[in-house]
Amino acid sequence: MSQRTWFITGVSSGFGRQLSEQLLERGDHVLGTVREMSKIADLLKRYPATFHAEILDVTDTAAIRAVVERSFARLGRIDVVISNAGYGLFGAAEELSDKQIDDMIATNLLGSMQLIRAVLPHFRRQGKGRIIQISTYGGQVAFPGNSLYHATKWGIEGFVESVAQEVAPFGIGMTIVEPGGARTEFRYGSAQVAEPMPAYENNPAHGFLRMLDPKNGLAAGDPARMAARIIDSVELEPAPLRMVLGSQALASTLEILGKRIADFETQTALAASTDFPPGE
Repeated sequence: MSQRTWFITGVSSGFGRQLSEQLLERGDHVLGTVREMSKIADLLKRYPATFHAEILDVTDTAAIRAVVERSFARLGRIDVVISNAGYGLFGAAEELSDKQIDDMIATNLLGSMQLIRAVLPHFRRQGKGRIIQISTYGGQVAFPGNSLYHATKWGIEGFVESVAQEVAPFGIGMTIVEPGGARTEFRYGSAQVAEPMPAYENNPAHGFLRMLDPKNGLAAGDPARMAARIIDSVELEPAPLRMVLGSQALASTLEILGKRIADFETQTALAASTDFPPGE
């Protein structure tokens, strides 16, 4: 594997941290963004020549652009950008506050979109680059109690799938990574839960509470192995548009997509009935 330079958002924990540690250990350069520098002080100490950090709140579009500009100026060239910053929010749609909705959309959806937009001019000038968007198999499969999280992930997946077609002629590849459940802080620490309403007690919308409790069993996904597969994907040409990580995630995705296709296929006559007749 050739040595590369990576730009990764949200490296203080979870996949961002795993990716950074593996890349630095093999000798690559990493510029990671965090909201608190203290959380990656150990990486700065261990890898003073190859790890660089920037404070970034991805809800601040102007800050995204400034950090991206500084990073390309500082490093000269960046080979891979990983849009990883984000978090989970659980609860029935009614239970979510307006602020929770605004904050999650600003982080998970708009933050990722603006990062990609900021990077594209640099990759076009380079004539090459790879963008990896960390999503979830919840970008294809929806569960009760996750409506807003799904909305942001389905949204960013549509954005990336469209942009990937726009920038392929410039030598820019884009990959959407759809991990299943993993043993990271995302599930067992940083996940936010809306204020519960009595009306939703014993409702499917609160099924996530069992998932978030480690006493009910840990997720099957190994963050280290998942991070390694994400890194490996950069060697693939052309860039895979989607990559599902986790056997349960793939099985669920295939099941849901199969049902969706079967439902569409029953609508052939309905769809045709709204066309102008041939020749008109």
